[in-house]
Amino acid sequence: MREVVGNVDEIKSLEQLEEMISEPSFAAVDALAKLDGDIVILGVGGKMGPSLARMAKRASDDAGIKRRIIGVDAFPSGNDQQSRLESFGIETIKCDLLASDQMDSLPDVPNVVFMVGMKFGSTGQEPLTWALNSFLPGMVCRKYRKSRIVAFSSGNVYGLTPVTLGGSIESDPPNPEGEYATSVLGRERVFQYFSAAFGTPVTIFRLNYSVEMRYGVLVDIAHKVWAGEPVDVTMGNANVIWQADANAMALASLAYASSPAFILNAAGPEIVSIRRVAQQFAELMGKEVVITGCEAPDALLSNGQLGHKLFGYPRVGVRQMIEWIASWVMRGGESLGKPTHFEVRDGRF
Repeated sequence: MREVVGNVDEIKSLEQLEEMISEPSFAAVDALAKLDGDIVILGVGGKMGPSLARMAKRASDDAGIKRRIIGVDAFPSGNDQQSRLESFGIETIKCDLLASDQMDSLPDVPNVVFMVGMKFGSTGQEPLTWALNSFLPGMVCRKYRKSRIVAFSSGNVYGLTPVTLGGSIESDPPNPEGEYATSVLGRERVFQYFSAAFGTPVTIFRLNYSVEMRYGVLVDIAHKVWAGEPVDVTMGNANVIWQADANAMALASLAYASSPAFILNAAGPEIVSIRRVAQQFAELMGKEVVITGCEAPDALLSNGQLGHKLFGYPRVGVRQMIEWIASWVMRGGESLGKPTHFEVRDGRF
């Protein structure tokens, strides 16, 4: 990535992909060089957690800092994720985070990345959604009141914003739509409350949307084009950011955690046209694209300029991602089978 991204025309294997999405940026290495102590990652088993944990290890090694990187999750039986993380030098702890005794038994560390959350399947499971998204953060804040915390959040808290404005900025008032986005705003408010009450340094990390070869907005579009399925462009625009760049921004933002909580959007510099992306995939894949709907004047969009100022522009652009993903999908590359539902406009996930 820092050295090789310009020389990579195609991502040919899962091993190569995992190496690339865990490549730390200079900003991440610099931040972890300045921070003392170990790092615990709560919810390490999600889509981004394994690569973020591995990046934290690599960035610490690059900085010459010896520290423990500890990944915490439920780690269901039959899943090899725990042993794979350990093969990269990451310690793992199996834990039901909603169980207070298990939460209390976690090691005390000075740096915490909170990645737990429920989005897909939240409609119909609203109580669990609120427990994970809003109640659990309070437990974490009490446990880690003396730590610095990066709390993953979502650009969904802004609600739909006019495309002509260029995306919501951090100072815009939240306007969430639906229980998922509202519960995520609840997560933020809990972290903000305890940050002020305990003086806990916190960064609220509003992500919109991470992409790699196996999932993301661009991957959703690519699979539709490849399968000859219609692409709905009613949600006509989106933000995307290469997962390694999002991971690197999250780790670097540990150094900006503050009380009151610091809010940061994590988004690529472009507002991406869904129609244009579908047309680009069709051209690369030799397919005809079927478009349905008509672009609405508003969308879920975040302005990532503050993050770019602090940590530099993302290292991978949209066109590069499109080319990599087109090749990956045409070759039958692995998919996580977890569509983003970026086209949802009523907040029901």
